[in-house]
Amino acid sequence: MEQKQARPLTPEEQAEAQKQSVIWQRECFQSAQKHLAEKGIIPQTVLDKECRFIAPLVAVWKFKAQNGKVYWVINGRLPADHAGVEAADSAREALRYFSMQWQLKADQIMQSGAVDKTKVDFANLLINRAHGLYELFEKEEMWQNEPA
Repeated sequence: MEQKQARPLTPEEQAEAQKQSVIWQRECFQSAQKHLAEKGIIPQTVLDKECRFIAPLVAVWKFKAQNGKVYWVINGRLPADHAGVEAADSAREALRYFSMQWQLKADQIMQSGAVDKTKVDFANLLINRAHGLYELFEKEEMWQNEPA
């Protein structure tokens, strides 16, 4: 089977892709703030130098809240979740942390003897997304520009 070579994007296509990425990032930012607020955490500032975006899959945010604590928030094409900053030293490590947590959470759901289709589907979604996060964590080329 012959594989087609991808052609370079035109300047117009590049501009449109950039525009879509900015829109996606803004939506994820609003979603991350909403997620924290629903958990009773009021975001104060985003520490944007430590945030990472793999559009349109996943966004990893680092927020300082009004309570003085700092949190990692993950969202995108996966369930939104958060953890205290002590869970990970970097956005890359946050991906690994959430991957492990979601696998544990899914295992707990399955071990509980869940027969509710919604719970089983959610557990399967967590497992699927956890594997995807770990694959992103492992891709060295994606993290070349990370501070050491």
